[in-house]
Amino acid sequence: MSTATVSEPIHVEDEAQFEELINEHEIVLVDYHAEWCGPCKMLEPTIEEIAADSDATVLKVDIDELRGLAETQGIRSVPTLEFYANGELKDSVVGVQDKDDLLSAIDSL
Repeated sequence: MSTATVSEPIHVEDEAQFEELINEHEIVLVDYHAEWCGPCKMLEPTIEEIAADSDATVLKVDIDELRGLAETQGIRSVPTLEFYANGELKDSVVGVQDKDDLLSAIDSL
């Protein structure tokens, strides 16, 4: 497990990279989004701040580009955020979230 932090969101290119990043980093926040999604665009600055300000590695998954991954993960609406600790899914939330709430969720992992 890497404790090195990445200060900006990582755009996930494929399922293999997704699995690798989930397992490689201790704390991971996954942002499932789409270009056409208004709430996703509202959430984007918050996600970027979390990548810069927290210990979490932030992954961005475009559900249109990675439809199979989104289906495998059971993503039904966007934005959906998943929280992973040590490779395991611990929590998920749907919709635009407050930065402090997301940081609290990350801190509780």
